Amino acid sequence: MSTKTESVEPRLRPRSERLDVLKQFFSHARRLWHDVAEGDWNDWRWQLKHRITTVEQLEKFLPTLTPEERAGALVAEARLALAVTPYFFTLIDPTDPDCPIRRQVIPRAEETHVAPYEMPDPCGEELHSPVPGLVHRYPDRVLLLVTDRCATYCRYCTRARLVSHGAQYDFHTRLEQQLDYIRNTKAVRDVLISGGDPLLLSEQRLAELLGRLRAIPHVELVRIGTRVPIFLPQRITDELCATLRRYHPLFISIHSNHPRELTIEARNALWRLADAGIPLGNQSVLLRGVNDDPVVLMAHMQKLLICRVKPYYLYQCDLVPGTSHFRVSVRKGIELMDALRGHTSGYAVPTYVIDAPGGGGKVPVGQDYVLSHDDYRLVLRNYEGKLFEYPESGAAEHTVTSSPELPTLCGTI
Repeated sequence: MSTKTESVEPRLRPRSERLDVLKQFFSHARRLWHDVAEGDWNDWRWQLKHRITTVEQLEKFLPTLTPEERAGALVAEARLALAVTPYFFTLIDPTDPDCPIRRQVIPRAEETHVAPYEMPDPCGEELHSPVPGLVHRYPDRVLLLVTDRCATYCRYCTRARLVSHGAQYDFHTRLEQQLDYIRNTKAVRDVLISGGDPLLLSEQRLAELLGRLRAIPHVELVRIGTRVPIFLPQRITDELCATLRRYHPLFISIHSNHPRELTIEARNALWRLADAGIPLGNQSVLLRGVNDDPVVLMAHMQKLLICRVKPYYLYQCDLVPGTSHFRVSVRKGIELMDALRGHTSGYAVPTYVIDAPGGGGKVPVGQDYVLSHDDYRLVLRNYEGKLFEYPESGAAEHTVTSSPELPTLCGTI
């Protein structure tokens, strides 16, 4: 397999030109809400109340709406509702129909095209759900789905079958069943809280949930999966951080896909969480036209570190119905990862994984850096394509003849 990354037109322009363009469309977008007081704009409840949810609003705020986008918005409700916070909407470039922010949140007609291999529950969560809203797929950890609401809906959402459809989510009844299961399953030491987005819950409900989990002796670790710091950074208030910091050890996995999402507002929200002692990791989804470019991908990973977030996973897009237009080939995904490793700090390199269809769990995918391996040695390829030889444990007891073209590596670089 070639290790050379495909040549892709970079989506990052020279800095001076990029700043001029961004200033133009950011100022245009903010003018759409020129009559909104700063206090309201920075209130997360105002942002939720004034989300863009209809075709009419789209046409008002995005006059360059394409026929494909309009057609997608008209039928979106049948699959996954349209909802975008005003804040996140201001990150859309109205002059570019292929804007990477726009592609993620504005419906398109392509969503109605379902490939034969796509499935409503691509990760097989329902097959591993012993009680409603709880998934137990791995031996020592469970997933709790505590809400069916998000601040903004990603058009490639893995749980499109569950979220946004207007059903009343019975938090308390489900929570009792979930907690009973965890109490009675001693192997569970790690609980991941997701949804929907759990950070849309009130501080009171979050405190109830986290407090009761912390009261279970064998639960050692609690994690929260959220995209709120990206879609709704106004939600990350001092009050919320004070609530969360009472329940350490607590980890948060955010979801960001493109460097443009990491605004000053998002950065400040992430810093507030980090200052509350919460380790932060990021889970990205590899998406065509969004982050399938080596320049964009590296810029995003490096910017995450500036925001005090460790790039954790890069997911191959799940086989959700109507998402073929987002999917990047696995071959290209491996090549993109190869363009990161060795070319930037190790902290900036996530693990590229496929969530195996039907409930197989996360499977790491990558180039094979071990080219051969026997009882005496390994032949390794580094990020430059150079070959190195490393002796296997116990090899000193044998006579090993190194190939003259391979430098012998007997230590750590």
